[in-house]
Amino acid sequence: MTRVHNFCAGPCTLPLSVLEEVQAELVDFRGSGMSLIEMSHRSTEYSAVHMDTLALFREVFGVPDAFSILLLQGGATLQFAMVPMNLLGPGEQAAYVRSGTWGNGAQDDAAHHGEVYTAWDGRDLRYARMPADAELALRDGTRYLHVTSNETIEGIRFSEFPGVDVPLVADMSSDYLSRPIPWNRFDLVYGGVQKNLGPAGLGVVVVRDAVLERTNRDLGSYLRFDQHAAKDSLMNTPPMFAIYTMGKVLAWIRDLGGAGAMADRGARRSGAVYEAIDTSDGFYRGPAEVAHRSHMNVVFRLPDEKLDARFAEQAAGEGLVNLKGHRSVGGIRASIYNAMPDDGVEALVNFMSSFAEANA
Repeated sequence: MTRVHNFCAGPCTLPLSVLEEVQAELVDFRGSGMSLIEMSHRSTEYSAVHMDTLALFREVFGVPDAFSILLLQGGATLQFAMVPMNLLGPGEQAAYVRSGTWGNGAQDDAAHHGEVYTAWDGRDLRYARMPADAELALRDGTRYLHVTSNETIEGIRFSEFPGVDVPLVADMSSDYLSRPIPWNRFDLVYGGVQKNLGPAGLGVVVVRDAVLERTNRDLGSYLRFDQHAAKDSLMNTPPMFAIYTMGKVLAWIRDLGGAGAMADRGARRSGAVYEAIDTSDGFYRGPAEVAHRSHMNVVFRLPDEKLDARFAEQAAGEGLVNLKGHRSVGGIRASIYNAMPDDGVEALVNFMSSFAEANA
């Protein structure tokens, strides 16, 4: 079998070694005589996997002891609602940064569950950058400021998180575990794992314990963060296969040096593609401002839409797949998540050079 280089924005490419481990254990999990996906989530075998994954997430992401880690069904979109439902009490308000598709979606959903307002909107800038601290219009008494650390579709990121006097809540779906973060600024971090850490169907919420003590109790049990924290995310049957696979990816990240090493890896690999864009004499054009360019999702355009389509089609023929931009914006998008091999990036850069030479 020849594996392609998968630049899909999600679900993501996973380390080949992890996939091979999963394959080897799928039918008979560690001599149990059954697959892990057939087991009870209360079994000794799965309990060990579950707790090891929680411990690995804390270790690799440097999560302080003052936070709980929740492994929840669904992805980030469910948290657009669960976060305000849990964190906003009567008379409280939250601020949102409308930085692109996902930041906008988070605020729109949150508006159904509490009082929210826009601290900054990048629409007039065509979502080409994130805001500076001085641009954030925060009201007195704001419970939290919600940011999207990396906009997957627009290809921008917060290179530095806001340094404001309001606790931060971040959707980190598309750059989870790709860099260390300043935990002292955050009350809560969440994201779906399918863009950088594992299969779809799992969301990870990291929430400060002091916040859990005053979250809303007037909710159905599954919607309550405190209930999940009290039961180590085993209140009901969790997404076992996704958790098991994420644990293996976390071990792979740990063995490569952790979140700091992933940050260096992301800067180096995305930098190679941005260099190909910047040295193409205008054949390739990146819409994101340089200081705000994503290290996970490199978006760019060619001189016209026909060339965009030809680029994606011919790249696929070379084993470089899923490079077509999101349907809402078009163009090209190369998602270079943690597990993308270096030779995949090298192959993309070489193809960009040859394509530009043939079509300029």
